Amino acid sequence: MKRWLDADCLPQLARGCAILGTGGGGDSSVGLMMSLQAIADYGPVPLLGLEELPDEALIMPCGGVGAPIVGIEKIEKGDEGARLRERLEAIWGRPVAALMSSEIGGTNGMMPIVWAAPMHLPVVDADCIGRAFPELQHSTLELAGISPSPGVMTDERGNLVEFRTISGVWLERVGRAATVAFGGASSSSEYTLTAGQARGAVVDKSISLALHIGGLVSGAAEDPVAALVDGLPAAQLVRGKVVDVERRLTQGFVRGSAVVEGLGPDHGRVVRLEIQNENLVALDGGEVLASVPDLITVLDSETANAIPTERLRYGQRVTVIGFPCAPVWRTPAGLALAGPRSFGYDFDYRPVEELARARL
Repeated sequence: MKRWLDADCLPQLARGCAILGTGGGGDSSVGLMMSLQAIADYGPVPLLGLEELPDEALIMPCGGVGAPIVGIEKIEKGDEGARLRERLEAIWGRPVAALMSSEIGGTNGMMPIVWAAPMHLPVVDADCIGRAFPELQHSTLELAGISPSPGVMTDERGNLVEFRTISGVWLERVGRAATVAFGGASSSSEYTLTAGQARGAVVDKSISLALHIGGLVSGAAEDPVAALVDGLPAAQLVRGKVVDVERRLTQGFVRGSAVVEGLGPDHGRVVRLEIQNENLVALDGGEVLASVPDLITVLDSETANAIPTERLRYGQRVTVIGFPCAPVWRTPAGLALAGPRSFGYDFDYRPVEELARARL
């Protein structure tokens, strides 16, 4: 039975994408507004499982690149996806059959809907990460050996750049430089692949997961945070107040930290979050509470809405949770690409659920 992404489910999807965004991926409220407008203008978008596409069908992974804080003010024009598709079809010599989120987190989980609606194309129920990550090579397609090239990048002015690089790391280097030149944010597609290649290489059913997570929050009768923690399940790392935020924009990233001082049962605890677009590590003094590639999300303690890193402010009452990443990121190759040591932290990864049990 065909499923549709329409105005009724988009708010729930946006909530789920924000929670999976771990603070990054772009502010999903912006993505929600853009996707609602696209649906109003062009109608709902079909949501297809990978199993519904023939092996040879060409899939265009796509999303935004850059510092999330820039995306609040530097909003896309809306036709970026059509430009990316046109160039990729010229390169591959055949039509794009469906769009797919490069990452399900934040606005990037919503942008394929914005672009697919006017093109009357479906969106695949999958993505290439299962969360948000700061760099282009942080993709399950890199782990699967899919080439990132050709990569195509554009901006709201109509500039378009094609990249042919030897690896995902090099695509990140040159793509980040172009993104900075574009003003700190761009739209891109990389790791173009067929449906046959995607099977087993992507994080499957991630849009369904985001809808489920959004439903846990919106359907909670009393305490949405508790409903989310129980439903995921997740570990509650701290509940308290934001007492310090340090944030700087450099080289196309937002880097910094946030400090949460515990309240109630967590009184006396001080948890520090290390940020590079996303929340990478949660520390209680010298104790690691959670780290990449697992997901660390800051929630409003009343509504359980995720707070992106660019909107963290002094005095906010928040609950920080941690929950498991997609299993592929816990493999040796996944940890080498996106574990704590790959971001410069001098400790080995331990699963968030293992760390939570050790604190009991």
